[in-house]
Amino acid sequence: MNSARTPALPKLAAYTTLRLGGPARRFVSAVTSEDLVAAVREADAAGEPVLLLGGGSNLVVGDAGFDGTLVEVANTGWRRDGEHVEVQAGQNWDAFVAGLVEAGLGGLECLSGIPGSVGATPIQNVGAYGCEVAESIVSVELYDRGTREVRTLKADELGFAYRTSVLKGTDTGVVLSVRFEVREDGLSAPIRYAELARTLGVGIGARVPAADARSAVLELRRGKGMVLDPADHDTWSAGSFFTNPIVPWAEAEAVVKRITETVGAEVPQYPADGGVKLSAAWLIERAGFAKGYPGPGNRVSLSTKHTLALTNRGDATTEDLLALAREVRDGVHERFGVRLHPEPLLINCVI
Repeated sequence: MNSARTPALPKLAAYTTLRLGGPARRFVSAVTSEDLVAAVREADAAGEPVLLLGGGSNLVVGDAGFDGTLVEVANTGWRRDGEHVEVQAGQNWDAFVAGLVEAGLGGLECLSGIPGSVGATPIQNVGAYGCEVAESIVSVELYDRGTREVRTLKADELGFAYRTSVLKGTDTGVVLSVRFEVREDGLSAPIRYAELARTLGVGIGARVPAADARSAVLELRRGKGMVLDPADHDTWSAGSFFTNPIVPWAEAEAVVKRITETVGAEVPQYPADGGVKLSAAWLIERAGFAKGYPGPGNRVSLSTKHTLALTNRGDATTEDLLALAREVRDGVHERFGVRLHPEPLLINCVI
């Protein structure tokens, strides 16, 4: 029996961490992988646009909503097979990480506290505190809308790079489940992020009990308003709104020199594939946008805890948020000549 559910049509604001977005024309909740494939196949056959909804933490939906079928990816659960764990795409990410740590398994603890679902993590190669899911993913099972077949892509076929993969920017592949490699000794992945190492009191490269690393990461994320809390409007966001810009090697020296001369301070920079990665938060602050910087009518603002998060203060519209995003993006470009790009998926809206 098909267990997909078709509830009433609420606004997408009820399903996104920004609490923004208009209604969808049709809503289907798929609680098994089979239901997910069937729902997408049915919509495709009808020529209906499809929007896949996981945890809603990486979506900015326009005020007009989505003129198509919204498919909620609601298949959950995971099973362990030795050092591998296969997880359903609709599984809440942080609940999964917490379950691993409680079971004495390490490897993903530095990605604790990230909102959203497991199926979204390989799409943009989710990362934080020196770790990325690309380091642990073994394979992804997906439904290929082009061939209408279910197939498996191994990690080396996913084209992982900084906050991206071959799955990003296309809706051809519908993630059904993800297979991860975990550490059976209960220790964390090597600690690479300086702030996290200081919090734990260890050196770079050290490994600590996974539970200790998770606690430290959650502490740091809460301090930045990056752990969901319905009572805290600083968490009414899509997380980091802009990616850290990567400046190509050929331009990096001149760009860094320009920024240094402009602000009179050393520019934080990190090696990256093809160039130098700069800190978006650092650029935003030095372009004149402080924590709590307000947008239209004070209905939106930069987080009071972290300048990378654009937040809904309670009665905002998506257009309010986009206006603030444009102001920040354009302000950074005008001052430093560096273009910031949004990290969330923009649905029926642009900046």
